[in-house]
Amino acid sequence: MIANIDWNGVAAAIAEAEQGETILGVSVIAPSGERFSHNVDRRFIAASTVKVPIMIALFRRIDEGRNMLAERYRLRPEDRAPGSGVMLHLHEGMEFTLGDLVYLMIAISDNTATNLLIDIVGMEAVNTIMRELGMSGSTLRRKMQGHAARTAEGENWATPGDYARVIAALFDNEAASAESCATMIAMLEKQQNERRIARHLPRTDRPRWGSKTGSIEDVTNDVGFIMTRHGALILSIFCHKPPDPHAGEAIIGAISRAAWEAIA
Repeated sequence: MIANIDWNGVAAAIAEAEQGETILGVSVIAPSGERFSHNVDRRFIAASTVKVPIMIALFRRIDEGRNMLAERYRLRPEDRAPGSGVMLHLHEGMEFTLGDLVYLMIAISDNTATNLLIDIVGMEAVNTIMRELGMSGSTLRRKMQGHAARTAEGENWATPGDYARVIAALFDNEAASAESCATMIAMLEKQQNERRIARHLPRTDRPRWGSKTGSIEDVTNDVGFIMTRHGALILSIFCHKPPDPHAGEAIIGAISRAAWEAIA
């Protein structure tokens, strides 16, 4: 196990990115438990990172016998939500299992799937679970609408420290049962956006990794993990006002690479 990790590369990547209007929040947990922190308690717009605690809320219901991944749901016209995903383009009456909905929510950040799962688990239940997991600075206050909160809408807030904590809870089997936590980690590994946390990972002998991205106006986020030979490296990176979304992804990639190099 690595001791006395040199985080200077991570700090340098953050300093370079924050020279303009960009504000970053970064929480890194090494396999040893050693942490790097930058604005970890600052509130950022969660965007789709909030889909991680929604997933946990569903799997807790599964653990309790209240739902099963094999349950089926038939798509209705009124279910379609704007923004990311494919379900808003699919025909009325198409059937999905709850397992399908979780996959679509995590792998491609489908907003329609997410809102259906919020209806199933309940918004306040998600907030209760956040509190139970120590996510005191984070909230779910509205469904996915494909835009930042407007005047009459609540915002979904996140802190980098909270989201590092919730990913750690999956690895520590604290978020749900051990079986459900393993399934949720595997679900995060289905993430299809490789331009953020995984941006600079080697293409040959690539380590396991998984994450949940979040993007909206002036927001580019990613929270997840990379498996090292020492164990899971947990990364929670929130980027407010990057020069553009592509630059935001590059910033997250640079910070992740620096953290990976500090551990590997």
